Amino acid sequence: MKFFAIVALCIVGLVSPSSAYKIYKADEVNCRSTPSTSGKVVRVYTPKDEISLVCQISGETIFKNALWGKTTDGCYIADYYLKTGSDGYVVGKCKTANKIKSNKKAGPIKDDYPYKEKCDSVDKWNYYTCQCTSFVAWRINSRLKIKFHNMYKGPNWGNANTWDNAARKTGVTVDDKPVPGCVAQSNAGKYGHVAWVAAVSGNNVIIEEYNWVKNKYSVRTVPKSTFNYIHVKH
Repeated sequence: MKFFAIVALCIVGLVSPSSAYKIYKADEVNCRSTPSTSGKVVRVYTPKDEISLVCQISGETIFKNALWGKTTDGCYIADYYLKTGSDGYVVGKCKTANKIKSNKKAGPIKDDYPYKEKCDSVDKWNYYTCQCTSFVAWRINSRLKIKFHNMYKGPNWGNANTWDNAARKTGVTVDDKPVPGCVAQSNAGKYGHVAWVAAVSGNNVIIEEYNWVKNKYSVRTVPKSTFNYIHVKH
């Protein structure tokens, strides 16, 4: 495959709302306070409603679609249930203003990956570039100043779905308690997935990753329960 933090989302310089869209694939859909199913339900829409969007943002993946729309009611609805005529953005991206206390371990949220123009080669940590594993290996080296690689402390860390086992073999903590600057790890799918925990907000984590969207950088807000957490640096 593919920052102790307080995070607030706000809209900056938006244009007028888009055309109205309809609900489909469900009789009713929850519109939530955040772009994830862990967000508080603000209101419920039905196929009779005409829903106008002010912007769209990446959030929790719903049936392989991570896009959410922010409605004129100020809540977020999963794009999967909106009949927009597109699987991509139909209005502008939501602007986010992050009120985040600096955290040296997690660092800034930005695409600083050095191999983004050189995909499908082998990096210095023995991972394929533009893959999730290569990006996280880069972050561990650059942000945590740990000389991490594919054979870190002996075992082969391999694909993302074996990182948790390799971590346990080397005495690295794996748990369900995310902190900024740790590794989010999942065994889902053929190869699993790893990502960088940029911030923690309530029951959600903000992650940075590569190759969730093919060979590309992305930022998502997802429930904590989506991942295991590997604490390479305590």
